[in-house]
Amino acid sequence: MAQLPLPGRPLEAQLSDADRLVLGDLPQPVVDLLARLDQHGHTAVLVGGCLRDLLRGVPPNDWDVATSAPPEAVAALFPGASWENRFGTVTVLEPIRIEVTTFRMEGGYRDRRRPDEVRWGSSIQEDLARRDFTMNAVAWRPVDLDARAGTLVDPFGGAEDLRAGLLRAVGRPERRFEEDALRLLRAVRFAACLDLRIDPSTEAAIQLLAPTVASVSGERVRNELLRILACRDAPSVAFVLMERLGLLPVLLGELAALRAIPQGKPLAGDALEHSLRTAAALPPSDPILRLAGLLHDLGKATTMADGHFTGHEQVGAELTAAVMRRLRFANAEIDRVVRLVREHMFGYTPEWTDAAVRRFIRRVGVAALDDLFALREADAAASGGPVSLDELRGRVAAELGSSPIEQRQLAIDGDDLQRALGLGEGPLIGRLLARLLDAVLEAPSRNEPEQLLQMASEMVAAGAATQRDPGTLSGESERRQD
Repeated sequence: MAQLPLPGRPLEAQLSDADRLVLGDLPQPVVDLLARLDQHGHTAVLVGGCLRDLLRGVPPNDWDVATSAPPEAVAALFPGASWENRFGTVTVLEPIRIEVTTFRMEGGYRDRRRPDEVRWGSSIQEDLARRDFTMNAVAWRPVDLDARAGTLVDPFGGAEDLRAGLLRAVGRPERRFEEDALRLLRAVRFAACLDLRIDPSTEAAIQLLAPTVASVSGERVRNELLRILACRDAPSVAFVLMERLGLLPVLLGELAALRAIPQGKPLAGDALEHSLRTAAALPPSDPILRLAGLLHDLGKATTMADGHFTGHEQVGAELTAAVMRRLRFANAEIDRVVRLVREHMFGYTPEWTDAAVRRFIRRVGVAALDDLFALREADAAASGGPVSLDELRGRVAAELGSSPIEQRQLAIDGDDLQRALGLGEGPLIGRLLARLLDAVLEAPSRNEPEQLLQMASEMVAAGAATQRDPGTLSGESERRQD
């Protein structure tokens, strides 16, 4: 009888359908749920990603059970469980989250996403036959729950494929991908994140059907891309694989356009390879920051002239905003990444005055500074050139600890302006505060109520607050060229 592998070590024994397998570390809540379903006459098996991870020696993040019980029967057995979908999935939340799905069969997929028809199935074999890849079409049927012993249900050889490092579609690959075009991108994620090679017939089907991935909604593509970016070493592998399979030009044409754009960096490679290295140099725990690394040079494809990419950060910011809107990212995420792309070309020198440092902080935003420094360091690492931001970090910290940087730190507010100058509510108040902050950034000693009110009065009298001086935030050589 095969034993569950130790954490961090994949199962070395060759397994096949009906082989006995002990899952020694199966959590007690999962055991209790399986037992309760069995006690009420329902077949219940462990399936999907959690079993795949157990076979790989990796602790699962989620637990999935498939059962012969209809969803209403499952919900009745577990008070507090939720069932709000037509796919027969009941979520049991206590004491840990477990998703319990009724065996099912599916009809056609005319929209390449959802089955036209869902019917409850009668066997786990029918349920496994509808799944995407063989490694996900494996189940564990308990025989002795006290001993955590059971048998493998593996009609498509998924356990052996996993042991051999092979990603293979269940049945005819073209049919699997025609059912749901997102599976084309899932194949890339699994291959890159789990270090698998793609079965030749499965790869051929992906290349054939790559154009159909355009039918997948932006939200679903976004979620898969974030999962890829959250894998430790995946970006460089995954996006090159997407390019080879024909998926990258369809999903991220702006990124694909960086291929063959020369860099002139110490490290060899074009702008696409540089972008992938930049993303990989950022922490996988922050996939949104990695996305900024991936997209930071999008503007280079259209701004290259005489070996330079003048203004590519602004063009790249606009392209990044368009990509992220297309993929239905949240506005806060779009703002975060676009700001980083737009500001990543800052060119600090020790000659910056303190006022220039304050303007830099104001322009970038206090909340974005750590992200921007991390992106710059990743950009440099991906270029092969040295970078040291220690001095700038120290000067930024000093200014944040001693100088007003944001409007809320001014010694007066809008109410003070209205009372002292007899002004009503309106955009003039905001413009005055912005001009006053510009003045304080230049000379923090001006941040006294009397001085600020006097300056505001003079601005109103001179009409100088009708618009902001476009040069006030320009800084002193605060951008570099590349």
